[in-house]
Amino acid sequence: MKDITVYIGYDSSNYGQQLAHDVCKKSIQKYNPDIKIRTLIKKDLIESGDFIREQTDGSTEFTYTRFLAPHLNNYEGYAIFCDSDFLWQGDPAEAIQYLEEGQAVACVQHEYTECNGKKKMDGLAQEWYPRKNWSSFIVFDCSHSSCKKLTRETVATESPAWLHRMTWADDNEIGNIPINYNYLVDYNGYDLPIEEVKAFHFTDGGPWHALYQDVQYGDLWIGYLTVGEYNKLQESLKTEA
Repeated sequence: MKDITVYIGYDSSNYGQQLAHDVCKKSIQKYNPDIKIRTLIKKDLIESGDFIREQTDGSTEFTYTRFLAPHLNNYEGYAIFCDSDFLWQGDPAEAIQYLEEGQAVACVQHEYTECNGKKKMDGLAQEWYPRKNWSSFIVFDCSHSSCKKLTRETVATESPAWLHRMTWADDNEIGNIPINYNYLVDYNGYDLPIEEVKAFHFTDGGPWHALYQDVQYGDLWIGYLTVGEYNKLQESLKTEA
């Protein structure tokens, strides 16, 4: 098995978003204490010269940085990306088994069209588009020729659709990971027994948002907080409400 690095998105906009990353990381380490994890901090990637996109569209700090994973891995081994609003109940590295020989990338190929006035984790309205949420959890074979298209320059200049819809890979190069690795919380058709879920994805919002204090499975997320983290979160939510 080649080396594996897990890249987690990071949004510094408020304490709750930062805590979401920390809980995601803790949950991964619970199931694989030795796995290599790297946080995609946009500010640091700009300073290192790796992220050179002029980002003015109001998107999250990791909307585009995720696609730097093969580059940051020196186009070697495997890289796994997940959004910070994931809560893991298993080892994300196990998803590599669904990346078949000759494929560049694998993901959960969601087919839902249900947005229905839902809001994203940043409070903006959810909008449907082809291959929505495919890029929220990605397994890359970094040495594949299609992954090598994800350079600093293409990540800086290509359209969001080209990146997120994985147009940079042929359709037959995109592997299909079972839905339990990217279980969309509170969405119809996602009715797996809780013990079969590998990762909960709070794609609309999690307990770190004032409006999602009663979200399904939120208690599992809260369970990862220390007393100090919980108290600080409650104080920060007072300003959000």
